[in-house]
Amino acid sequence: MKKLLTGLFLLALSFSTARAQKFASDAQPYGKIDKADLELKICEFEKDANAMVLFQKGDLYYDDNLNIIIDHHKRIKIFNDNGKKAADIRIEYYGGNRYEYVTGLQAQVYNLVDGKVEITKIDKKQIFTENIDKNRMALVFSFPNIKPGSVIEYKYTQTINVSDDIPNWYFQDDIPVKYSELQTTIPEWFYFTVQQRAFRPFTKRAKLTKSRSYGSGTSALLFTENMDQYAMSNVESIAREPYMTSRVDNLQSLFFHLTHFNPPAGFSKSYSDSWAKVGGGLAEHEDFGAQLKRKLTGEAAIIDKAKTFKTNEQKIAYVFNEVKNTMKWNNSDDWYTNEGTVKAWEKKIGNSTEVNLILYRLLKQSGVDAYPMVVSTRSHGRVNPMYSFLYQFNRGVVYVPVDSAKSYVLDATNKYNTYFDIPAELVGSYGLYIDKENKRFDLITLQRKTPVRKVVMLNAQILPDGKMDGTAMINSFSYHRTSSIENYKTNGEKKYIEYLRDNDNTLSITSLKMDNIDVDSLPLLHNIAFKQELTGSDKDYIYFSSNIFTSMYSNPFLSENRITDIDFGHLNSYNLTGMFKLPAGYKLEALPKSISLQMPDQSISCRRVVAEENGTLMIRYLINYNKSLFNKDDYPPVHDFYKKMYELLNEKVVLKKS
Repeated sequence: MKKLLTGLFLLALSFSTARAQKFASDAQPYGKIDKADLELKICEFEKDANAMVLFQKGDLYYDDNLNIIIDHHKRIKIFNDNGKKAADIRIEYYGGNRYEYVTGLQAQVYNLVDGKVEITKIDKKQIFTENIDKNRMALVFSFPNIKPGSVIEYKYTQTINVSDDIPNWYFQDDIPVKYSELQTTIPEWFYFTVQQRAFRPFTKRAKLTKSRSYGSGTSALLFTENMDQYAMSNVESIAREPYMTSRVDNLQSLFFHLTHFNPPAGFSKSYSDSWAKVGGGLAEHEDFGAQLKRKLTGEAAIIDKAKTFKTNEQKIAYVFNEVKNTMKWNNSDDWYTNEGTVKAWEKKIGNSTEVNLILYRLLKQSGVDAYPMVVSTRSHGRVNPMYSFLYQFNRGVVYVPVDSAKSYVLDATNKYNTYFDIPAELVGSYGLYIDKENKRFDLITLQRKTPVRKVVMLNAQILPDGKMDGTAMINSFSYHRTSSIENYKTNGEKKYIEYLRDNDNTLSITSLKMDNIDVDSLPLLHNIAFKQELTGSDKDYIYFSSNIFTSMYSNPFLSENRITDIDFGHLNSYNLTGMFKLPAGYKLEALPKSISLQMPDQSISCRRVVAEENGTLMIRYLINYNKSLFNKDDYPPVHDFYKKMYELLNEKVVLKKS
């Protein structure tokens, strides 16, 4: 849970508020609905939408004890049967230790029946409270009597019993949003940094101030409250584009972070306005730093064995595999521990930070110079180093610096991770490591500088009856290796073979053998025997493609436009070679050309080399990525390059009967 604002003086006396000008809002009062909204058939700015948020409004202010209060109000239009799932509501909050609570929930459904508005209210017995973990809770309910044309509406008040933790506000959703508005009223003593993500222009952005006082007579204290209005209109649903950066990175949203508190009396204090302060807070936190020295039951056996190894590399490999194979990750990602490392170790299950702080403990006790680190997974969003916000992280891992050029980032949650590769879902972001003893808390870049290799070698014979018979050898390194093994072990051989075939009904795999599955330091080797029907061939011509088992069949960038950045995750290098024995009595209609393609900034290159000798055709593709992240504004050259590259990859070889 986020660290509470400590040392803050409490204003226990009652407040009085002067009359103030109000913001103009497009949201309607609860219970008042326009008949036009019930008659609405489509979303005008996203015509294929199944449902739409008509409006959502948040009104944030501080109560007499400087707790944060947010009045929420949301209304959703259901267009068709596929939109009914928008009526399943889940309101998550940090309910542990009464950190937050939700009150005043009201919900109702509007339907138009014979031209009249029919209202169905939610029975409170249909509202359920779910305990997610010791900190998080959720109110869950579904609206009854939902049909195409329905409008649902609900409101509630969220109370946060601290002064520094303003929740994120999202203007965008999985369905289009016609209008979204946040109003904040904050006492002048609080200084928040506001980070806007995705940078769509506001349709309303206004500021006001109002006076507020507490006490009476000559002892009354007057102060100013700063009022801000943020609103967006006609916000399309969040896009789902190939290789897009995380959903969070692309949502139109606001993030708030307290950097300074300057009360009229007492002390002035700066908060997490630097990464050193964020790290220092983590080092002392009960659910993070306090866990680091807690002894684990039976740990001596592992530590003693680890100390028998001569090198740190051997110690790291041993301890990492012990924790990875002993602990089960419960699929929960948090920067804090839930039940703590001791209980997680006893139960052999825990969240990501519990698993990895256990790993840290055992490595440290084994004599390895290791440090706990907080990171953000790719799905959680990239860390922005300009904003020192703890909320940007969602997982604890272990950082082991080896020398100035080499370090390890260890994550034992995934059974297919290796100790020597930065986990794929962390590459391209930042990690904050915690050196509590020396009070060092540094943000470092998590980058893999060398490309991840994949080598495919085909050896095939083209038969006169329009068939191909051959073998393939695939060498997969690093992330290509681990993702293939995870796919194979999770889904089984039958489904994995379907994956290798990539839904090509002309291709059949007659045998598959995989080597080095259990040897992390070696590439995964596939040995495949296959047959293929060469469609389109006739008595005079045979057509075939060399693009087999490459996982590069379909161009992912067919759309002319793009609204999100492209994130390949890491650098890649592909070497695809095919050797094809041509059938007697046939000759090449035309020898495919050797050719080189390159992005204007040389970030991606593709080279095709073609040669023919003694009835054997060799086609080789060398594809290299020198960049893994592309801004959406750079999409046109990426689109053009991929179009040309996939035309090369899928170009047919034509054989003509002599």
